[in-house]
Amino acid sequence: MEFNTICVVGLGYIGLPTAAIIASRKKHVIGLDVNADAVATINQGKIHIYEPDLESVVRMAVADGYLKATLVAEPADAFLIAVPTPFKGDHEPDLRYIESAALSIAPVLQSGNLVILESTSPVGATEAMAEWLAKERPDLSFPAAAGDDSDIRIAHCPERVLPGHVLRELVTNDRVIGGLTARCSEYARELYQIFVEGNCIVTSARTAEMCKLTENSFRDVNIAFANELSMICSKLDIDVWELISLANLHPRVNILQPGPGVGGHCIAVDPWFIVAASPNESHLIRQAREVNDRKPHWVLNEIQNAANSVKLDGTAAHKPVVACLGLTFKPDIDDLRESPALEICKMLCDSNLLEVVVAEPNITQLPDQLLGKVELLSPSDAIERADVVVLLVDHRQFKDISRTSLGDKKIIDTRGLWRR
Repeated sequence: MEFNTICVVGLGYIGLPTAAIIASRKKHVIGLDVNADAVATINQGKIHIYEPDLESVVRMAVADGYLKATLVAEPADAFLIAVPTPFKGDHEPDLRYIESAALSIAPVLQSGNLVILESTSPVGATEAMAEWLAKERPDLSFPAAAGDDSDIRIAHCPERVLPGHVLRELVTNDRVIGGLTARCSEYARELYQIFVEGNCIVTSARTAEMCKLTENSFRDVNIAFANELSMICSKLDIDVWELISLANLHPRVNILQPGPGVGGHCIAVDPWFIVAASPNESHLIRQAREVNDRKPHWVLNEIQNAANSVKLDGTAAHKPVVACLGLTFKPDIDDLRESPALEICKMLCDSNLLEVVVAEPNITQLPDQLLGKVELLSPSDAIERADVVVLLVDHRQFKDISRTSLGDKKIIDTRGLWRR
């Protein structure tokens, strides 16, 4: 099948790089988003998010006429949906963004179109999307009723990229493609082969959905082991980073590094989709999620204990000053989604017991949760003001800070940066 025009729905951390990469292959790409500021920014050849090298790819694609952004859906040969899939209530999947995206493209669908759901989704979401589209367009046939002969082809192909390396991994990583029929899968594979150099492996839509959830749940369980180990070692007065380095000398042991918790749009969310779908069978996955969700509260308690030991000048108005180094969910990016560092900083502010300052070199404005509550300073200024220094994210800018330069300040190093 010829894919001359491709619409990418959702121009965030996955959608915009995907649109830019496809456009760089000289395919016409329409980026559809509800954010008017993002649309205007992209059409100027600029970006509203940070990802290394992304701006230059977007700038060239827009200048060459292969990429444009819009607020209103337009006809295309294929539609890739890359919108958020958060959870609601008691960690239940929230599919409203997928439904909204499906409804936005339904009016422009034409016979022969391919619709791919890239959003990380609970099992069955691709089928649900097909049902929403079928309800909106009864004049077209869909796989559930027409099988391989359907007018519209539907598939699921989850992204599996690492923030900070998205442009490279979109091209080099293998893709798991699950169509609702064999023909749907084959058409989807043809589309991804436009820009993917890795293998495009075909399976069912449900297996493709579960594959992404499984990958992130596996990582979450392993991180939970490291985080729980760090809390045990703290109680037993053992250096957890030395312990892990020694244990990893065993040829069949590879323990991950602990941190302040788990963040991001995938690992902190996806395991709950499995738990919600099969609560009576997913004991280990649930327990790992709970361990990682508790870790920020454990770090908060460590900070408060350190602050309580600070000797102040006796002025009643003087509160201990805590410098939080890092707010993002991982090093050297600007992504704050589900960030444990941000959660810890917010909890510190809400306690109203401490003065909090923040150093986050990857953002220029504080998120709404912290506006009016903390100051955003340079690392050196934050450390100078602080009685307690808390390393929450091991950004490259913090690696130049020597342990000795911190003097007699209280230190909470959740990443073992100064220890290493």
